[in-house]
Amino acid sequence: MPDRFLSKASAHNHNIAQPDLHGMSPSQVATLPGMGPQTSGDWILCGFMVVGLFVIFYGSFIGNVFQPLIYTMQRAHWSKAFIRPSILWGITGSVFLAFRTILWFCYRPFPSARHADAPSLTVIIPAYNEGAMVEKAIYSVLAADYPRDRLEVYVVDDGSTDDTWQYIQTAAKKYPHLVTPFRFPQNRGKRAALEKGFRLARGKIVLTVDSDSVIEHGTLLALAGPFQNPRIGAVAGKVLVYNQNQGIIPKMLHVRYVLSFDFLRAVQSTYGTVYCCPGALAAYRTSVVRQVLKPWMSQKFLGTRCTYGEDRSMTNFILSLGYDSVYQRTGIVHTVVPWTYQKLCKMYLRWDRSYVRETIRFARIVWKRPFWPRLISLLDLFITNLRYPIGWASLVLFVILSISDPVTILRLFCVIGFFSSLNMVYYLYTERSWLFLYGILYAYFSFLTLLWVFPYALVTVRARTWGTR
Repeated sequence: MPDRFLSKASAHNHNIAQPDLHGMSPSQVATLPGMGPQTSGDWILCGFMVVGLFVIFYGSFIGNVFQPLIYTMQRAHWSKAFIRPSILWGITGSVFLAFRTILWFCYRPFPSARHADAPSLTVIIPAYNEGAMVEKAIYSVLAADYPRDRLEVYVVDDGSTDDTWQYIQTAAKKYPHLVTPFRFPQNRGKRAALEKGFRLARGKIVLTVDSDSVIEHGTLLALAGPFQNPRIGAVAGKVLVYNQNQGIIPKMLHVRYVLSFDFLRAVQSTYGTVYCCPGALAAYRTSVVRQVLKPWMSQKFLGTRCTYGEDRSMTNFILSLGYDSVYQRTGIVHTVVPWTYQKLCKMYLRWDRSYVRETIRFARIVWKRPFWPRLISLLDLFITNLRYPIGWASLVLFVILSISDPVTILRLFCVIGFFSSLNMVYYLYTERSWLFLYGILYAYFSFLTLLWVFPYALVTVRARTWGTR
């Protein structure tokens, strides 16, 4: 692949201070009328997407790609209960993927706020045992482009037992008019740390940044931009991996994050219903946050006080008031991710437990959304969550069938490779990075080592421990 093909968005992969998208800053990109195909590389990748979707449709409807499994099913009548729903779900999911692709192409980032009309902004950085990384997070905010007379930064030390407080104090002493430090004598949890900032915030907009994350230069203006629309209550930023050179797992997660945090949220943003504005980088209308602060802090699930999943929970509360939640691609944060298998599993367990809880809540909230966002969200919920029962049933079927027909295993791995390769086309369209190969590797890694995580999260959904702390 020639270098000019990789030039579009690989710059920020290794140096967060570099400009984005053909040498343009995020603020400049946000003012463009659209971000559709612009180069020959864009059009080539669009062609691959169309061909990939055509192959799926042809194989599903015309090419009888499922015929070997159907033939096996005819010999083992008991498997009908497994295989027919799997085929139906596969076809439905393929159609919905095409629909998502159309919405993804329709997505446009919002114009960034300008210096002249930028609203007052409060940045909250909750920290616990973060060490020197919290200082980098603070300085990345202070180095960002935003009018200083309309910016304040609250850093809350949530009872750290290491030297985190010393790093916070150093930054606060250096910039006393911008940085206000707070310290809890004991650990009270991330919600309590955020609540402290939410209650004291003087800005019209409040923005949260994790203490293990650093933002890019134009991120503050980019995240403030969408709030010019009074219907918008929450904005999600784009999350990339800060420590991708720390091993294979961070490299795989970098690709995974782009697909999860860019593709899916860009799609959801087109109908104003982003399901989760991530804690690593999110912005909220302060007046809206204060309306839901009390129930958010006292939230319980199955009789247990909710501790993690505060970001998805806050998004649900804001959606429940009738506000939209959107995605701002040009507001970028780089966050530290797990680099060991054990830490990765703990992170996914925490995410999946909050996913179960907040998906159940969203199923009630979605009826308050306008008609088209409600319809699309319901289809999304139904098709996406069917992957768990059908996926596990299909896996059991594949294992049983592979005993009598070992070629079944080869077919399964070919299917995984095909779909992961198709996903990488979406990644290449936005990132132009050779790291897409790690995305294909992640598909096999996830299948072989992470399938147990969601079932275990489901049966331990009432657990309160953070896991990775």
